[in-house]
Amino acid sequence: MGDISFRSLFIFSAIFRVFLIVYGEWQDAHMEVRYTDIDYFVFSDAAALMASGKSPYERSTYRYSPLLAFLLMPNSFIHRSWGKFIFSASDLLVGSLIHRILKLRGVPEKLRTYSTMVWLFNPFTITIGTRGNCEPIVCSMILWILLCLMKDHFVQAAFWYGLVVHLRIYPIIYALPIILLLDPLHFQPGKKPALVDWSCRTSKKLWDPINDKISRSRYIWNFFVKLFTRRRVVFATIAGSTFLVFTGLCFFLYGWEFLHEALLYHLTRTDPRHNFSIYFYHIYLHYENEFSILEKLVSFLPQFTVQLVLIYRFALDLPFCLFLQTLAFVAFNKVITAQYFVWFFCLLPLILPWSKMKLKWKGLGCISLWIGAQTHWLMWGYLLEFRGKNVFFQLWMASLFFLAANTFVIINVIRSHLYCPLFERSQSNLGDGLKDE
Repeated sequence: MGDISFRSLFIFSAIFRVFLIVYGEWQDAHMEVRYTDIDYFVFSDAAALMASGKSPYERSTYRYSPLLAFLLMPNSFIHRSWGKFIFSASDLLVGSLIHRILKLRGVPEKLRTYSTMVWLFNPFTITIGTRGNCEPIVCSMILWILLCLMKDHFVQAAFWYGLVVHLRIYPIIYALPIILLLDPLHFQPGKKPALVDWSCRTSKKLWDPINDKISRSRYIWNFFVKLFTRRRVVFATIAGSTFLVFTGLCFFLYGWEFLHEALLYHLTRTDPRHNFSIYFYHIYLHYENEFSILEKLVSFLPQFTVQLVLIYRFALDLPFCLFLQTLAFVAFNKVITAQYFVWFFCLLPLILPWSKMKLKWKGLGCISLWIGAQTHWLMWGYLLEFRGKNVFFQLWMASLFFLAANTFVIINVIRSHLYCPLFERSQSNLGDGLKDE
């Protein structure tokens, strides 16, 4: 494997994705079970409506930004697989960005190639784009934002952050750690922030527990005392303006229908259909009774609490913080579908070089438990969906087990991680306190 270059692996993975797209067309035409994701037909129908001058929201269950339908308009006049190629190209872009980020952090070539393979050759991530799911676009934007921050292109990062929150609202959870990171301790006038090299990951002098607690407390204190630094204000202004411009334009074109379907729906969503979430059974039993706004929002409380704890503890190690935030956000969400897993899969390769977890046996144990919990849930889901058996309670218990498996994985990932801040602290600010930016 050491003799195989990243470029060769990248080209092979691209060819394999093209093959799957072509194969998917054949399977859709000749087999009862389609290869193409049902959401892709929703995207395509919405794009066709937009191409004919109508609203994409005339297509029921289309709950995305009009920008996605606009991107897939060539489905109507070039080829119906146009969108799959766009999504798969974004999937490959994610692999390229992972490799670039790890290279920028000083990870050795062989290790970063192995880490990138976790994305490029993951069966789930390979099929997610080739089946026509749009999540790789969001993942590529998240990684591009991280890369821009690492290169101190914070204006560009702010623009893309505002746009990605418009497309998919969940990245709003990354706002606080990003704002915390844009700190005078890292960013000095006229100087680029210095990245901490991978080779320093085991330096006890830099990352001993006592200094780490002092560091976190200093950053939290600095956040409140010096909240309005230039970079933070510029980032928030550009990101907010970008979000409002795109959202305002879509609202002007499609009105309240857009606002409800693309944004508000996801904040108060209550889905009575079975899914991985522990909340689905309660929603199913009480769905005929109208839920109040307070009841719909109260499920965010566990998520909110966990997010704050993770941000406080790991915000300075930004890639690791984003991974944990995303995994916890999905695990505690009130609706969980398999496509959500790709949100944290794209961040997983960024933390592997800093993990002490060995594949044998602890790593395999975590992977087996996580996959086993899904398989256990899918067994009960099959009996309910295809056999018509009343196994709602058993399915709910399987959801509880899946949450426990996710929690177990989170704890073990944290315990095995070598904490390493993304940026070095400025030497001019280590001694006499904090100065203005």
